[in-house]
Amino acid sequence: MKKILFWHRRDLRIHDNKGLHKALTSGYFVQPIFIFDTNILDKLPPNDRRIQFIHRELLIIKKKYQEHNSDLLVLVGDPRELLPKIMDEGLYAALYTNRDYEPYAKERDSKIFNLLSDVSKPFYGVKDHVIFEKEEVLKDDGKPYTVFTPYSKKWKSKLCKETLEYAPSEENLSNLVKCEAQPLISLKELGFVENEENTFPKKEIMSERLTDYAQLRDIPSENGTSRLSVHLRFGTISIRELAKVAMKTSEAFLNELIWRDFYQMIIYHFPESVSRAFKPKYDLVEWENNENQFNAWCEGKTGYPLVDAGMRELNQTGFMHNRVRMVVASFLTKHLLIDWRWGEAYFAEKLLDFELASNVGGWQWAASSGCDAAPYFRVFNPYSQQEKFDKSLKYIKKWVPEYGTGDYPEPIVEHTFARNRVLDRYKKALIN
Repeated sequence: MKKILFWHRRDLRIHDNKGLHKALTSGYFVQPIFIFDTNILDKLPPNDRRIQFIHRELLIIKKKYQEHNSDLLVLVGDPRELLPKIMDEGLYAALYTNRDYEPYAKERDSKIFNLLSDVSKPFYGVKDHVIFEKEEVLKDDGKPYTVFTPYSKKWKSKLCKETLEYAPSEENLSNLVKCEAQPLISLKELGFVENEENTFPKKEIMSERLTDYAQLRDIPSENGTSRLSVHLRFGTISIRELAKVAMKTSEAFLNELIWRDFYQMIIYHFPESVSRAFKPKYDLVEWENNENQFNAWCEGKTGYPLVDAGMRELNQTGFMHNRVRMVVASFLTKHLLIDWRWGEAYFAEKLLDFELASNVGGWQWAASSGCDAAPYFRVFNPYSQQEKFDKSLKYIKKWVPEYGTGDYPEPIVEHTFARNRVLDRYKKALIN
C-alpha cells in the first residue's frame, strides 16, 4: 500500500482523534508527524512552559506509536517548506490533519494546500478541535452570529449523537508505517530549558468536579474549575468526550465549551478582530497607556489585592482563575485605561492555556469592544469582587502574603476617579 502523512498539531493524542482516524481508515499506511514550527518557537522565551508541556505529551505519543512498531516523526522548521519536501522525498500520497482556525494557521495551511495541489497531492483537513466549526452554526440569513445567547441556542439545537461520535483511532494502529524508533529531540536542542518545578493539570475528566462547577467556579480559592483548558488547547483530551460528560453533569460547563466554539467561529469569520476592535468605534478610545502602571499591573503591585493575586498566580504558574481573569482585564482596560491589546499580548506570553480566539474574545469582552461584550459602563469594582468571591482572603493571602502589612503598596489609582474617567473617555469616543 502507498503511504500518507498525518500531521499532529493541536491534537496531541491518539485517542478519539478524528483526523488520525480518517487517515488510518483511508486504505493507506500512515506516518504520523509533528513539526516544531520555528515561526512560533522563535518568538518564545527559553523558559516557555508550553514547550515543556508539548514535549512531555510528544514523549507519550511516541511511546504509544512505538508499541505498534512505528514512531512519531518530529521535525523542526517551517512547515510550509518542510512538508512539501518530505511528501516528495518519502513518496507520500496525501497529507491529513485536523483543522485550525487562527489567521496564521489558515495562511500556512492555504500555502501548503496550494503547493501540494501543484504536484497533485491532496491535503485533507478534518474537524476535531471544536464541536461545531466555520459555517455549521449560522443565523437563518446565513450570516455568522455575533451574540452568544442565540448562537448557543442554535448550537444546542444542532447537537445530536452523530456530532459527538467517537472516532476509534487507536483501534486502527496496525495501519501505521512500520519504522525504527527514534529519540525525541531534547528541549535543550530546541533552545528551551527544562524546569522540573513545572507541574501541569491532570488530564482526567472528573465528572464530580463538573457537578459542583456552577456553585464553585467563581471562587478562586476553591478547586472548583475543571483545570482542563490546557488540555483542550493542545488537544490532549477529546472535546467530544468532555462535552458528553458536561451534558450529563453541568449545563454551566457545557456553556463554557460553547463559548469556546463561539470564539473560534468569530476568529474564523472576523480574523481582523485579533488586532482591531470588533466594534470599530472603540478603536477611537484615547488610552492612557502609562507604562509604569502597566508594569505594576504585570508584576501584581497595583495595590488592589484581587488584581495583584491574579497576576502573581499567572506569573508563577501560567494559570489564572477565570473570574479573576475578568477582574484583572477590566482593571487594566477600565481603571488604568490601557489598551486591551497590551493585556492580551501579556496573557499570550504567560498563559499555559493560551488560545488566541478565547484570549482575544475575553479581552475585547472586558474592554467592551468585542462581540456581545460587557457594556462600556460596566466597570468591575475590584473591592466588591473581592468581597463577593474571596471574602475570607484565602486566595489573596496565598499569592500576596504581604497584604495587610506596610510592605503592601497603596492603590495606583483611586476607584471612583478611574470609573468616572473611563466613562467620560469612552463616551467621547462613541459620540464621534
